Amino acid sequence: MSYTAKDIRNVALLGHGGDGKTMLSESMLFLTKAIDRLGKITDGNTTSDFDAEETKRQYSISTSVLPVEWNKHKINVLDNPGTFDFAGEIVQSLRVVDAGIICLTAKSGVEVGTEKGWKSLKDADLPAAFYVSKLDEEHANFFATCDALRDQFGMTVVPLVFPIVEGDKTIGLVDLLAGTAKKVDGSKMDLTADAQAKVEEYTAALHEQIAETDEALMEKVLMEEPLTADELKKGVHDAIAQRSLTPVFCGSALSGYGTTDLLDGIVNYFPNPLEGKAMPTADGGEFKLNESGDPMVFVFKTLSDQFGKNSFFKVISGTVKSDMTLNNARTGDAEKLGNMFFPKGKNNTKTDSIACGDIGVFTKLSSVKTGDTLGQPGKTTAIAEIKFDTPCYSMAVHAKVKGQEDKIAAGLTRLNEEDNSFTVETNTETKEQILSGVGDIHLNVICSKLLGRFKVEAELTPAKIAYRETIKKTVEQQGRHKKQSGGHGQFGDVHIRFSHQDETEDMIFADETVGGCVPKNFIPSVEKGLRNAIKKGVLAGYPMVNLKATLFFGSSHPVDSSDMAFQTAAGIAYKEGIPKAAPTLLEPIGELKVYIPDSYMGDIIGDLNKRRGRVMGMNPTGDGLQVVEAEVPMGEMSSYAIDLRSMTQGRGSYSLTFIRYEEVPQADQAKIIEAAKKDAEEE
Repeated sequence: MSYTAKDIRNVALLGHGGDGKTMLSESMLFLTKAIDRLGKITDGNTTSDFDAEETKRQYSISTSVLPVEWNKHKINVLDNPGTFDFAGEIVQSLRVVDAGIICLTAKSGVEVGTEKGWKSLKDADLPAAFYVSKLDEEHANFFATCDALRDQFGMTVVPLVFPIVEGDKTIGLVDLLAGTAKKVDGSKMDLTADAQAKVEEYTAALHEQIAETDEALMEKVLMEEPLTADELKKGVHDAIAQRSLTPVFCGSALSGYGTTDLLDGIVNYFPNPLEGKAMPTADGGEFKLNESGDPMVFVFKTLSDQFGKNSFFKVISGTVKSDMTLNNARTGDAEKLGNMFFPKGKNNTKTDSIACGDIGVFTKLSSVKTGDTLGQPGKTTAIAEIKFDTPCYSMAVHAKVKGQEDKIAAGLTRLNEEDNSFTVETNTETKEQILSGVGDIHLNVICSKLLGRFKVEAELTPAKIAYRETIKKTVEQQGRHKKQSGGHGQFGDVHIRFSHQDETEDMIFADETVGGCVPKNFIPSVEKGLRNAIKKGVLAGYPMVNLKATLFFGSSHPVDSSDMAFQTAAGIAYKEGIPKAAPTLLEPIGELKVYIPDSYMGDIIGDLNKRRGRVMGMNPTGDGLQVVEAEVPMGEMSSYAIDLRSMTQGRGSYSLTFIRYEEVPQADQAKIIEAAKKDAEEE
C-alpha cells in the first residue's frame, strides 16, 4: 500500500538501556502482522537488533528503521540504542522524526536514560511521549512511576492510557479519552471505582493542558463545559505538537497488551511529516517539507560493510523514483539512484517510488555520506550537516599482527562512514593512530567490528602524551668536532649560549660572532645542526621548546671545515650544554568544562584535585546543570570519560581543549622519564 505524507508518522524510541525499546518495536511489528513471530533479545532474533555485535552483546548499537502499518497509516519506528556510548545514533534519528517516545519500566521508574531522552527531545524541540513498559513484572508500579514523571518533567505529563490493578497484578487498561476499559486479553470490562477516580483526575489535568492550545477550548474548560470528541482529539493533537502535553502510554510488549493503544495514539495524535518541525538548512535558514516540490532527500544514516554501503534517507520534497538521477549538494556529483528500498531491520523491501515524508534506503551510492542532501541541479536546498558531540575518550589503536596497519586504517575509514561520532587521526609526534569515541564500550565495539567485518584484530592502549622539554638556566657551551681519517679531515668549533625564551615555542637562533671566527657560509650549518638536535630533548627524548641558541664564538679550518662538521659541532654543544641548563619537562594543559547536576559538585571537585586540576569557576547553565571550569594536565585525563560516568551515573558530560604547556612537578618527572626510556628500548 502506498502512503502520502499525511498518513505517515516518523517516531523515535528513546530511553535507558534495558527499558524495553526493542521489545516494544518487536511487539508493534508482531501485532500488525509485519512479522509472524515475536522475537526476543535473549534469543538474538529480534528484527531490530540484527547486527552480529548486537546479537552477541544483547543490546542495541545502531538505530533500526522499522515500518509498521496500522489503520491505513504507516509508522516508521526508529529504535535507538539506550547505551550512552551510542548517543550519536539518536542525534541522527532526531533529524528525521516528528516525535519521540521515551520508554521506561514500571519497576525501575525514571533513570538517567529517561532524563537524557527528555533532554534530547527538548533540545530538538520535538514532541515527547512516555511509554511505561513491563507492567506484568513483579513490583511494577505504574502510578508511582507516573507521579515521578510529573515531579521531574512537569504538569504537561498526563496519562492517556493507565492500568487497572488488582493486588499487584494488572487486569485491564483504561483509555482516558474514551472513558472505557478493557481486560488485558482485549475484552471489555467495567471501570472500577479506583479507575473512575483516576479518569476524573487525569481528565481534569488533560483539559488544563489542551486548553492552552486554543482560546475557545480555554473558555469551555474555564466554564466547565464538556468538550466534544472532535475537540478533545484536536486539542490533544495540537497540545502534543506544541509540547504543552506529554502523553503517557503503558503496557507489556512481551504480552502485547497496551501496544495497540500506543499505535492508536501515534496515528490519532502525533504530527505527520507535513506538520513536523522544519529542518535547518546549511545557510542558517529552515526548510519545510513540501509534497509538491522538486524531488529531494536527506541522508541521515549510513551502514557500511564488506558488501557495500546502505544510505538511509528521508524524502523531504516531492516523490523520489528509482530511475532518477539526483545531484549531491555537497560534492556537485550526479548520483543515479538505482536500487531503492523500504528498510525493515535487515530485511529491506524493494520499491520504485518513495513519497514525501517517508523513509527509505539507497544501496551502493558509494560517494554519498551521512548528512548529504540530494536533489535536482539548481533546485536543491542543502540541509545542515548533523553535528555530533566532540569525542572525548581516546586510545591508541594498533594492529595485533604487524604489517596489518593498513587494513586497520582502511577498516576504520569504512566504519567511520556509518558512525560519524568517532574520529581517527595520526599523531605525528607520538607516531600513534588515535581512535577517539564516546567511551570504552564504543571503542570496543569498533574493534569488534574490525575483526568481524574486515578480519583484522586491533588492540587498544592508552595514548601517549606529547610532552615537551625546555631549560630554566642559561649556559655557554663549546662544541668541538675534530676528526682525521686520511685525506681531508673534519673540523668544526662553536661556542653557543643556550637560554630560555617565551616569545615562541620554536627555537630562536642568533648569530653574535665577530671577525669571521665562524665563516658566514657555515653559520646556517650551525643552525641546521641545532634544529636537528632539538627534535629530541636530553631528559626523555621529547622535543625541546622555548629555546634561544646564540652562536657567539668559534673557529674553523681552511681545509677540514665543512657543512657537516659544523652541524655535528652544534649537536655536540647541545648534548653537552643542555643538561647543565636545568632541563625540565612540560606537559599539555587542557581547559576542562564539566556539565553536572549540582548534587555531584563535591565528588567532581575532589576528583579534579586528585588529577592536579585547578578549578577556575562554577556557573549554572540555566537548564538545571552546573558547569565546572578547570585547567587540568591532559596526561591525567585518559580515563575521565569513564570515571565521570561512574561518578555521575552517566549524567555528566565534558569538553577538554588544549590551551598551553606547563612545567611538570618535579615529583612526577622521574616516572615520565622512566616510561619514555622504556618505550625507546622497546622500539
